[in-house]
Amino acid sequence: MAGQKTDARDVHVGMRIAEQRKKSALTQKRVAQSFGMSAAQLQKYEKGINRISAIHLEILSRMTGMPIDYFFDGMNRSDDAPPRGLSEAPQQAFVPRDGAQAAWSGLVDVVAKHVTEHFSDANRREFAAAIHALDEKLNG
Repeated sequence: MAGQKTDARDVHVGMRIAEQRKKSALTQKRVAQSFGMSAAQLQKYEKGINRISAIHLEILSRMTGMPIDYFFDGMNRSDDAPPRGLSEAPQQAFVPRDGAQAAWSGLVDVVAKHVTEHFSDANRREFAAAIHALDEKLNG
């Protein structure tokens, strides 16, 4: 990760790391030791100076009992981030049978916007699984 420029997302994650570490009564030294680094390096993560790795987030998640997505909650999306869908699998277009394309399209847009903006990754996966189960039930 050397050479990668950090941004506001790294600062947000770092603040959440420090916040949860303190709530869990963990010292910087203790967390840094579990990461195999110095407390000074952990402090750089907490300030968003350096970008933390997924492995270290996973370790911290286990230490604090918080899901990994906690560290990203409330983070503003970056303009360079691709829009998130309901699943990572390719989606088939929904085509209504009765010609009410505009009404259905509007409803789909509203639901997709709400799910994208308000659901966590885990909730999006659960929602997508429910939709797939409904499709299986209706279409066999």
